[in-house]
Amino acid sequence: MLRDKLLLLISLCLLTFSVRAANDINNMRVWPSEGSTRVVFDLKSSPEFTYFTLRNPERLVIDLAATKSDTSLDIDKQGPLLKRVRYSTPKDNSSTRIVLELNRKAETALFAIPPAEDKGHRLVVDLVDTAPAGEPGVVLDMNQSSRDRDIIVAIDAGHGGKDPGSIGPAGSFEKNITLSIAKMLESRINAETGMRAVMTRSGDYYISPNGRPEVARKHKADLLISIHADAFSQPQPRGASVWVLSMRRADTELGRWLEKSERHSELLGGAAEVITDNASERYLAETILGLSMDHSMSTSYDLSKKVISELKGITRLHKRAPQAASFAVLTAPDIPSILVEVGFISNPQEEKNLNWSKYRQQLADALLSATKRYFQQTPPDGTLWASIKSESRTHKVRSGESLSLLAQRYNVKVSSIKAANNLNGDMVRIGQVLTIPST
Repeated sequence: MLRDKLLLLISLCLLTFSVRAANDINNMRVWPSEGSTRVVFDLKSSPEFTYFTLRNPERLVIDLAATKSDTSLDIDKQGPLLKRVRYSTPKDNSSTRIVLELNRKAETALFAIPPAEDKGHRLVVDLVDTAPAGEPGVVLDMNQSSRDRDIIVAIDAGHGGKDPGSIGPAGSFEKNITLSIAKMLESRINAETGMRAVMTRSGDYYISPNGRPEVARKHKADLLISIHADAFSQPQPRGASVWVLSMRRADTELGRWLEKSERHSELLGGAAEVITDNASERYLAETILGLSMDHSMSTSYDLSKKVISELKGITRLHKRAPQAASFAVLTAPDIPSILVEVGFISNPQEEKNLNWSKYRQQLADALLSATKRYFQQTPPDGTLWASIKSESRTHKVRSGESLSLLAQRYNVKVSSIKAANNLNGDMVRIGQVLTIPST
């Protein structure tokens, strides 16, 4: 009898051990973003885990109990925070230890998610950067903190490569005119403190209309400006116009994004991993994406009105109000986007104007001025311009005062005052109200 009990006890222990050691890591996924990174481990069963952090260098150590795994932990998109994920020596023979090597200190949060729809058990690791670095390629001056990033404007030169666009009566190609204006606008934006331009194309090559918003998203653009030249079968029509996405196309695109669940993370970030396809959580995803689309369309419309007001001082307007259309280049739900028709290349006089370098420079200046006016009013969160607006003061210029005198009085740089007030020169007038940025 005693022998039978011992055998039964041993059998139960072995069974318990086999169950406890049955977990495995099936896959690992990483979603880096500005200021945070999410790592998700797909597991065979519900995880039992503990974790702790180490300093110098910064590491997060996770111990998964009753887990054995040799699944690759290689990552191809570390982002600015996560350096490497690797296995380490486990604390006992039945567990697995994982180490996340970080570039700097981060706040951590770990939680398990039960199976839902086509996804199994998951362990989610959220890393929140406690001191985000400036974006690559952004030059910060002494008065900027690393949190004050540049406003990023994506500039899209219409057509290109095998697609010449419209052709004028004198043989001008739309693709060449749009690229010239785009490059002029790029240089002007890059000359502005707190702004940076990225080009969807910088040469004579083809990019699909749907691929252009993807370039803007890759660079985390705050705005997309697509530049085109209009055309008609008759030479009479002329003038500029500005276009935004139509509501019907916006609703269609929103539906497409909701159907593409694998792309939710591009818009929702870490929230996409928690949202499943059941009715209530799908409604949540639809609500979040809808709000993003509404914000983008509202911003696009406000900016388009400012572009029209600037263009009317340079050229005739074909349409005096923003127009709505179903252009593919405008369909990014998360990026405000406008399409500017700078004139009719099919009109002989406008074709001649568009081939005039000074005229193209004036068009680029108008687009820059409208963009600056909009972002001065509503700068994106986390940007230098947002910081200047939130911490600025005003000063009414009196007789005998100059920029250098005001800079000394308020302990700021002359260049900072000029940037905050969109000043090109050093002259100020009596009675002028200036924004004085923070020290």
